[in-house]
Amino acid sequence: MIYLDANATTPILPEVVEAMMPWLTENPCNPNASYRGAKEARKAIDEAREQVASLIGASPEEIVFTGGGTESTNMALKWLARMVGRKTGRVVTTAIEHSAVLKPVETFEQVGYAVERCGVDLGGRLELESFRKACEEAKDGGGFASVMWANNETGVIQPVAEACGMARENGLAFHTDAIQTAGKIPVDVREVAVDFLSLSAHKFHGPKGVGALYVRKGCRFEPMIRGGGQESDRRSGTENVAGIVGVGKAAELAKGRLDHDRDGHATASLRDAFEAKVVEMIQGVTVNGDLIHRLPGTTHLSFDQCEAAGLLILLEDMDVACSAGSACMTGKQQPSHVQKAMGFSDTKAKSSLRFGFSVLNTMEEVEKAAGCVAKAVEKLRRVQGGNTGPVVVYS
Repeated sequence: MIYLDANATTPILPEVVEAMMPWLTENPCNPNASYRGAKEARKAIDEAREQVASLIGASPEEIVFTGGGTESTNMALKWLARMVGRKTGRVVTTAIEHSAVLKPVETFEQVGYAVERCGVDLGGRLELESFRKACEEAKDGGGFASVMWANNETGVIQPVAEACGMARENGLAFHTDAIQTAGKIPVDVREVAVDFLSLSAHKFHGPKGVGALYVRKGCRFEPMIRGGGQESDRRSGTENVAGIVGVGKAAELAKGRLDHDRDGHATASLRDAFEAKVVEMIQGVTVNGDLIHRLPGTTHLSFDQCEAAGLLILLEDMDVACSAGSACMTGKQQPSHVQKAMGFSDTKAKSSLRFGFSVLNTMEEVEKAAGCVAKAVEKLRRVQGGNTGPVVVYS
């Protein structure tokens, strides 16, 4: 299989598996006990905390290990909502956030919080002036902001530094969902002074089911999960030692790649070659989103007179894995909220696919996959005769 869905998840690296194995097979100890094996487990967790902190320019004590990116995000947002209170609290976010942000924010709104979902331009980038205005309006009553570092559908990188500055100027705490960016492009909390940051191991070749929340030193924070007081009383529950070791190793390897190739040129070259070949072989292809501010491994394409769901089926038969970029919700055909915010027509939305490349892909795979896409588009256009049908979303 040619795997081109790195935005959904990335294959775990052999070095990560090797680092995890002793904690799955040899040392079963609870890191909170007092005997030798437990102390070894605690030491392994401490080392992983340093590795994850190093990836994003944080201090180890600012890292809280969690069960994944969604948990990290919910921990931050639900605490911030409690802190500002529902009577006067305002939430400033964007119209293109992942559901891990949108769903909690919807619940806040239902119980009385004022929510501002700022729009994006045609390239999928946050409209900063509307964001600035929303932050200014939230200043007096108290509130917080959450802006994703890069979008999971389009790969478009958001102006997080500018947005963070605007929020802080107006006294708002600032959270960022960096799940698509940490380990793929430089993310440094010393340069972009966010208060909370979510990341997930499986987005940068680590194990699934483990992530981390960065909590800036000095920020007020109370846990969402209470119990035995693990993670310095910020996230209770016996630690997943193997998973934590895995995210630490994956972070260490990702930092090494970024130190060598800061802007991800190796992955970007695969994406660019794929785009060029697809555009050369197929008429009626649109490359969507901002072409300058985007993740190095992501391309989001629309194919005229094609049904994305049909393309996915044909590509799967050719052993090419990718994702659709629009949704069929509650039985009604409509664009995903991201594409709707970008002004996509329903027709364009129904014809969009997302391809995600990683460090494990090769140029040979790029050439073969581009050929498969060309064959699939040609076949579907013959069969459909220009009509489009229902679309499935893969997040």
